[in-house]
Amino acid sequence: MTLDPRNIIDWPGGDNSSDTVISGLHFNITTLEHWNYTLFSNGTLSNGTKCYLTFEPFAPALIFPNGTFINATKCWHPVHPIGARAGTGLGFAVAFGLSLVLTLVALNKHGKLHLPSEKRFHPIGRRWQWYWAIFTCATALISLFTNIDVDRYYLPEIPIVLTSFFWYLMQIGAVACTWEAVRHWGSWMERQFIDPDPFRLREEGRRYWVEFFLPLVAYLFMWLNFFIVVPRSWGRIEHQRYPEQTLTDAKPTATDNRFKSAPFFLFATWVLIVFSLWHSIRHYCPRNRGIINRTIGLIKFTPTRFMLIIPLCFIVPLFQAMVAWNFDWSPLNVKGNPAAIYPGGYAPALLIIIIQGIYGLLSPNEDRELIRQRRERGQTLDAELGIQRKPAWWRRVHDTANPNETMRDKIMRNVREIGGGSATTRNVKEAINTRAAESTTSPRSSPTSPTEDMEMVSIPSPQHVVGVTGPIAPGDFASARQTAGRYVGVMTPGAASRQAELMMDGPPPSPPSPTLMRQPPPPYTDRPAVVGERPPVVGEQGRNHSTASSASPSINSPPVQVRSMLDV
Repeated sequence: MTLDPRNIIDWPGGDNSSDTVISGLHFNITTLEHWNYTLFSNGTLSNGTKCYLTFEPFAPALIFPNGTFINATKCWHPVHPIGARAGTGLGFAVAFGLSLVLTLVALNKHGKLHLPSEKRFHPIGRRWQWYWAIFTCATALISLFTNIDVDRYYLPEIPIVLTSFFWYLMQIGAVACTWEAVRHWGSWMERQFIDPDPFRLREEGRRYWVEFFLPLVAYLFMWLNFFIVVPRSWGRIEHQRYPEQTLTDAKPTATDNRFKSAPFFLFATWVLIVFSLWHSIRHYCPRNRGIINRTIGLIKFTPTRFMLIIPLCFIVPLFQAMVAWNFDWSPLNVKGNPAAIYPGGYAPALLIIIIQGIYGLLSPNEDRELIRQRRERGQTLDAELGIQRKPAWWRRVHDTANPNETMRDKIMRNVREIGGGSATTRNVKEAINTRAAESTTSPRSSPTSPTEDMEMVSIPSPQHVVGVTGPIAPGDFASARQTAGRYVGVMTPGAASRQAELMMDGPPPSPPSPTLMRQPPPPYTDRPAVVGERPPVVGEQGRNHSTASSASPSINSPPVQVRSMLDV
């Protein structure tokens, strides 16, 4: 506590020169002066470190020789009732609390993802406006609740500093919330613009780089406002314990050059907000020609909430500049005018949060809105192509499968739906019998060559039947073979035995000859085989050492014509 000689008063008289009476109680002056206590005109007793109230019912009862008071009340104690400033602050605190709940609901609604995350549009981009709204509500609540003790404390101390500190943070949060709302609206317009054609707007050019650097510059200005206002000594703001101290310490500190220059950075951010809105309308909305038409188009395509929150955002730096020149309207003033502090200092931020919360409740989730737009585009294309889509419930009604159904059952069910069954199987049987009969009565068959024609009879197999939609039993092919054999047996004598021979898998195996088992394998020959040459006989030498000349089959015989790789 700063000691001002102009507020020091003499000790009241007592029973003797070393006795004084304070609030009807006797104290030893020698002990008080030994511990450097001084009596002030505002009813406090202080030595620069400790301060006690001297009026009833807070006056101390006794002081010990070691300087300890009994039943004393410190000067920084809430002894006053709630005043106009604290009462109004409670009402605003309730409003900000409800706005915080509204903001959390909006964040939960708009922060959910219903589509895969895209690299170009990060999910956090849509949430930043709600994060800043939560930050604004939180700082406003702290400022307003600590504002209660500004009225109740007998001498101002830490509550006035906390109130002022978080009030400036609330101002930055309100401007940042407005900036993120406008910036994300432009990003949302871009997303709707390129969703039908992802290559319509490339990530390059003047438009892209403006949108890239604009947030960096905006946050730079907001950071400069924070850097100029917050990191400083706030102790002199507490020096408002009597009028002279307020004029000499608190007022010059609250209206210095740093507080006066800080609002201009918030105003620069507000200008960038307006520029960002104009930039988004220019690139993502229909263009107009002429200054008048462009102005009309700017107003026409601006969302309603921006027409409300952008002017409210302008009040934030404006009021911050006003309190830097007029200390009577400043929240830093303990005796400040509540009629100016709350409408200009807290109401704009509160209205911005409320408008944002109402918008969050009324507007749909962006992913769901994008899905709806895609569905509408699909329906339009289907109508142009003449495609009739079945409703979603159709598949749920008709595609309800048994959980115990096997793959064979599913295939059979699909076959029955297509039209298979006994009728289809009967047609396949008739086709097999007809084909077998036609093969036996073909003009190529003659009594002179029965075996040759019989070998050419084609008996279809399950792999060669094309278009069969129903199950075919193996007995169908056996019956077809029997039918073909009967036809051949009637028309060609001796064909029955030939057919039985063809139906066999192969000749019965015969035991190997003992003579062949005793003979060694043929010798190895390193001479390449010649086409048409006799293979070596068992027992002959593999190499011919004869010098007799003979006609080579490869010279005298006609050249071999290779028709395919199978002939080689």
